[in-house]
Amino acid sequence: MPTISNPLTQSYVHGASATPLLGETMGAHLDRMAALSPDRPALVVRHQDVRWTYSEFRRRVDAMAAGLVALGLKPGERVGIWSQNNSEWVLTQFATAKAGLVLVNINPAYRLHELEYAVNKVGCAALILSPAFKSSDYIGMVRALAPELDGAGDRAPGKALKLERLPTLRHLIRLGAERTPGMLNFDELPALARPADVAELGRLAGILQFDDPVNIQFTSGTTGSPKGATLTHHNILNNGFFIGEAMRLTEADRLCIPVPFYHCFGMVLGNLACVTHRACMVIPGEGFDPVAVLSAVQEERCTGLHGVPTMFIALLDHPDFGRYDLSSLRTGIMAGSPCPIEVMKRVVSEMNQREITIAYGMTETSPVSFQSSTDDPLERRVSTVGRIQPHLEVKIVDAEGRIVPPGTPGELLTRGYSVMRGYWGDAEQTAAAIDAAGWMHTGDLATIDADGYCNIVGRLKDMVIRGGENIYPREVEEFLYTHPDIADVQVFGVPDRQFGEQLCAWIRPRSGAALAEEDVVAFCRGAIAHYKIPKYIRFVEEFPMTVTGKIQKFVMRNAMIEELGLDQERTA
Repeated sequence: MPTISNPLTQSYVHGASATPLLGETMGAHLDRMAALSPDRPALVVRHQDVRWTYSEFRRRVDAMAAGLVALGLKPGERVGIWSQNNSEWVLTQFATAKAGLVLVNINPAYRLHELEYAVNKVGCAALILSPAFKSSDYIGMVRALAPELDGAGDRAPGKALKLERLPTLRHLIRLGAERTPGMLNFDELPALARPADVAELGRLAGILQFDDPVNIQFTSGTTGSPKGATLTHHNILNNGFFIGEAMRLTEADRLCIPVPFYHCFGMVLGNLACVTHRACMVIPGEGFDPVAVLSAVQEERCTGLHGVPTMFIALLDHPDFGRYDLSSLRTGIMAGSPCPIEVMKRVVSEMNQREITIAYGMTETSPVSFQSSTDDPLERRVSTVGRIQPHLEVKIVDAEGRIVPPGTPGELLTRGYSVMRGYWGDAEQTAAAIDAAGWMHTGDLATIDADGYCNIVGRLKDMVIRGGENIYPREVEEFLYTHPDIADVQVFGVPDRQFGEQLCAWIRPRSGAALAEEDVVAFCRGAIAHYKIPKYIRFVEEFPMTVTGKIQKFVMRNAMIEELGLDQERTA
């Protein structure tokens, strides 16, 4: 990690580093890593009995990329993936990159409204989907949006679909062996490739640029609709590399990745950190399960483990925790939400993760800007988010945009290779986030001490973080406004011991409406992601406001904390 030679005189840090940035596309980098360590393990997916070396992984990626080319997908087109963690997700991550396509991560918790918005917002030409996961029937939801599929029958491979509600979507590709009318099967894609498609893939390898977009990740916005943060090869490949450097990963490491791939935590801090160091990606299951994770660490002799604080708490508190041998563990990352000091100490002492690190960032910055080092003192690792990552700049500014002295709170701004290209199809929102000097305005309140360590102290935005999931109340409010009996609504977060925060909604019903809590929950269920459904619902006649008419959410939050007796959660 970069070092600070002299105490700071202002809250500005620059990650000076002798290690150069990678000047490659993701595909070229994978080729180079596979050539260096062809027989090293690359991917282990325990629930699918997948064990691939780097040479085998590269071969499968190339075959899948050629299959995507055979479908007629052209460089720059968007391909969505809507699935839980599995080998197909990892293959797709690299195959789309090799084919010059832009992978669009779709949250597995999305429902109809959110899926339709995401696909149409970025104009997906293809969608790869799992049949189902947990309570989500993905194929059923797609058929609801595209009733034309039921009459499609078996299509000629590569024949484009024409769907009224999803007008840009030409191909639907499902996982699994079963067949669905109008959909292709993922495992059959490589067989579609002809010699010309393989040749085209080779041609693309010579012309793709590392500044080309390669990934779109949706982040909820205060405007009410998710925004598509557009990231390049250069953005995420380098961020993954320097994350792995901070963890001191080598080809001897085996990283257990129970966090979801649709989020930067899984695909960048996990997959790309491994591939850039020829380490092994170990996937314990489709989603987080404490026993699956503990078993994977023990049986695969994992040296690293990622997770949000709630995952580590679930592992430590599992009744069979003491039966598992975790002595192989060394490192990992705890991120996604504030990391409780006592939990960090237990992870170090009871899980043997003596070199665990903390990371901070946001999707728009690929994502990590700060990360603790494996040799930082424990107190530094549990009380800060570490120091600036190499080749990045951060400054803390006041409301007028002036850099503040060390230790003074202000908004955290980031500049450097990691800053996104922009929000897809939204120049106005992009300009609001990235200023003329190239600084990304994070909306987070932070301090930087004289030694360069950063501490996140609050949020300028109204964001709620529930179990590592970022939720913007405005998005939930906009949805609830569509209920015919809701006249007005305010959504905010309240403290929660397990998840960090939970959503609360104050609702003003329309005159004469008979609305119950159960009605609101039923309206949300199946339409928005489960974690966005308010846990607490109160019906009110008015909201607390200032004399100028500004809603005072902090008054509502404090009232709920008192009503629910949440003071101990707030101070825990």
